[in-house]
Amino acid sequence: MAQIIGKIIRISGPVIEADNMRGAKMNDVVHVGKERLIGEIIRLNQDVATMQVYEDTTGLKPGEIVESTQEPLSVELGPGLITSIYDGIQRPLPAIREHTGAFIARGVQAFSLDRKKKWLFTPEAQKGDAVVGGDVIGEVPETSHIQHKIMVPPLLTGIIASIASEGKYTIEEEIATITTNNGPVKITMMQRWPVRKARPFIEKYDPTVPLITGQRIIDTFFPIAKGGTAAIPGGFGTGKTVMLHQLAKWSDAKIVVYVGCGERGNEMTDVLREFPMLEDPRTGEPLINRTVLIANTSNMPVAARDASVYTGITIAEYYRDMGYDVALMADSTSRWAEAMREISGRLEEMPGEEGYPAYLASRLAEFYERAGRVKLLGSKHREGSVSVMGAVSPPGGDFSEPVAQNTLRIVKVFWALDADLADKRHFPSINWLKSYSLYLEEVGKWWEQQVGKDWLNLINRAMALLQKESELQEIVKLVGPDALPPRERVLLESARMIREHYLQQSAFHEVDTYCPGKKQYEMLRLMLKFSEKILEAAEKHAHIDKILALPSREVLARMGKMANDEFEQRFHQIEDDLEKELDALIKEKIA
Repeated sequence: MAQIIGKIIRISGPVIEADNMRGAKMNDVVHVGKERLIGEIIRLNQDVATMQVYEDTTGLKPGEIVESTQEPLSVELGPGLITSIYDGIQRPLPAIREHTGAFIARGVQAFSLDRKKKWLFTPEAQKGDAVVGGDVIGEVPETSHIQHKIMVPPLLTGIIASIASEGKYTIEEEIATITTNNGPVKITMMQRWPVRKARPFIEKYDPTVPLITGQRIIDTFFPIAKGGTAAIPGGFGTGKTVMLHQLAKWSDAKIVVYVGCGERGNEMTDVLREFPMLEDPRTGEPLINRTVLIANTSNMPVAARDASVYTGITIAEYYRDMGYDVALMADSTSRWAEAMREISGRLEEMPGEEGYPAYLASRLAEFYERAGRVKLLGSKHREGSVSVMGAVSPPGGDFSEPVAQNTLRIVKVFWALDADLADKRHFPSINWLKSYSLYLEEVGKWWEQQVGKDWLNLINRAMALLQKESELQEIVKLVGPDALPPRERVLLESARMIREHYLQQSAFHEVDTYCPGKKQYEMLRLMLKFSEKILEAAEKHAHIDKILALPSREVLARMGKMANDEFEQRFHQIEDDLEKELDALIKEKIA
């Protein structure tokens, strides 16, 4: 293949132009200047190529050499991804630190995956087997709880001519040869895949299985399905990062891919420090042992921020193809959009609303649409999922700005974080009147089958109470709660119980940090039963002060922090005590 070498004719920050690039293709990776900075072709006009450079371009001069690799920006996929920490273009940050220190030097190159480490390969296929793309031919224990499936590359079909016996191999050593119509193809434990191209699958399933997070307000009122998409918009200090940490730790996904695209360095530092120390509740090991971290903070090159989300979703798709459920957290897509806006401005493109490029919506859709629960390639029936949760950081908490609005048109779950709730120390600060989930009906059927047959009915009753409270609060502000009739005061008390002791949940409490599905169901059922009984007492003219002084109120308030096994044993007793107290109060009044 003939080399394509051009010369720089124009430099504008991370955007450069070079001539004599005829034959180059869109999205090809290039090496720029004497230091061979990494870049990507984003526009072609005859033999002039426009490139975005993923590193600082300070010191570059017109006339320096630009060489095309004639390959698109791709990631290396294979054993060793789990526990790794990468920048936006999959350069391993710990390996770079060993060579250059705490600050990344320009033009530094490092393999994404360790070429020297040997992995224990166990074959699952045999010589003579017919295989197609996606078939598993062997396994590697990547961590003590993650079996890395070695798969036939997508779109490859043939017969296994040879396969390695059980033993230790590097990711570059040949482990199998497949005879195809075009001749023999050597298979190693590593694949390469272009980041901007979605990995193929057979069929996308309907979102009917919930992604259990253990966060009551999410699982109950605004659930996300496996393979679903969610946006977490909120202003500064509303708890986006802690919420993403909770979702990463507790959601029932096997693999977590955490992309820090443009957030402040100190926030990403917290992630890098905490994930190796956080205990994974499922395995008892550090959470990092099922996590891939991609860090491209606000002080790192802006162009690489654009690539980081594609790097993350490609790695997530790769583990999905093994049959795993994967959760991808992007923090935050607003910074990614700002990187697009800066690059677009330097390309002198016509700006859209608030200066964002006209293709903002299509880029966001392109990213979120790669989520899904799918039937995988291969001769055997397998399925996997990628669930995408993206934080949005609208300036001043303004949800009407373009990134938030375009994201809302695409995602199916909207967890609106409220600054007023955060100021009141109500966390998670999800506003229950502004948020929504379009998966509620679909996953509600799963909850009714697996947990409780009246699940959706409980949710509707609880939401009706919360909406009624919102209406009554306007009156309370004018005349005070004591001026309300007993029935309305009882409704306010019922809503307060749900709001303060069900919707609120402490991420830092050893028990309350995670609430199992069965406990969520019983807690909500008991609170609504309490609401029903005190309403009956009020209608039978029991004194409001006696109703509000019932000891069962305090027991209901402590349910969230009650140890899960203790609650499992006690909730029937709690229900019996509640009924006896209220029945006694009603009889006392009637007598």
